[in-house]
Amino acid sequence: MKALVYNKNSDPKITLENRPMPEITLENEAIIKVTLSSICTSDLHITEGFVPKAKNNIILGHEFVGVVEKTGKNVKNYKKGDRVSVNCETFCGKCFFCQKGYVNNCINGGWLIGCTIDGCQAEYVRVPYADNTLTKIPDNITDKSALFVGDILSSGYFGAKMCEIEKNDTIAIIGSGPVGMCAMMSARILGAKTIIAVDINQNRLDMAKEQNLADFYLNPDKCNIENEIKKITQYGADKVIETAGAKNTFELAWRIARPNGIVGIVAMYEENQILPLPKMYGKNLTFKTGGVDAVYCKELMGLISKGKINTDFLITHSFKFEDIIKAYEFFKSKKDNCIKVMIEY
Repeated sequence: MKALVYNKNSDPKITLENRPMPEITLENEAIIKVTLSSICTSDLHITEGFVPKAKNNIILGHEFVGVVEKTGKNVKNYKKGDRVSVNCETFCGKCFFCQKGYVNNCINGGWLIGCTIDGCQAEYVRVPYADNTLTKIPDNITDKSALFVGDILSSGYFGAKMCEIEKNDTIAIIGSGPVGMCAMMSARILGAKTIIAVDINQNRLDMAKEQNLADFYLNPDKCNIENEIKKITQYGADKVIETAGAKNTFELAWRIARPNGIVGIVAMYEENQILPLPKMYGKNLTFKTGGVDAVYCKELMGLISKGKINTDFLITHSFKFEDIIKAYEFFKSKKDNCIKVMIEY
């Protein structure tokens, strides 16, 4: 089968190669025929050497949907022919962290697919713990509409859940990229009264505005964010979701939160961040951090099925699988205001 392989010792780092078909190695696994995938910023981080645990000579990719091709004997909930979304976090469902709902801390799973085992940017992929990791796609949902359930939509929803949103809350969301816009949709569903979108990329703010995802759209290059948010809220945002991961966005997050607010961090930083406790003394803030805990996939699939969430607009460009290297270059450069790319198999 054709597969996109990462090799840190080669130039270029990624090549489209022929690889053997994956085989079931444990009876809780499934083989999925990939129908659509996407490229995540985490995939770029691997190719740039920012993910130390990533195995060399690995097939990349973890954001995808497909059709069940084969299942191990212990897989009870899925059968050949089922259309499925795949959680970016594989999890056993039995360990201490899984029992608490913290599936990205599963001691037997976590981010494996496309990082420590072969990923989805291939014609077929092996998925561990299939009964937990897969989510059935209802007949009224297209593959395209389910594509982001297991990763960026779950990330945005997780960020909103972390903030314990209450009915009349004002939520500031830093970053209007894919995860930020998913967080906006999620915050609205969870009851936020007012949503403030913040980004230096005006095109992304404009896209969020076109989709009516927020109530205010602020660009730090065009205004003083702290002052503007105080005009809107008086004391600052009740909750802040930081999805951008830029050099100064962590500091901005705690500055625009009101005293006794919650700051939820789902961004992935490339540098250590500073927590200046003397400066924030007395604000009594609660910080919550974490990678995506994609434990809400079935809940999100239900919201899509009911028409309450639609992420189709995030797909700004499509590529055929044979052009996936070109797609990587396009996504990395953010050409033509690219938000997310869809890879068709």
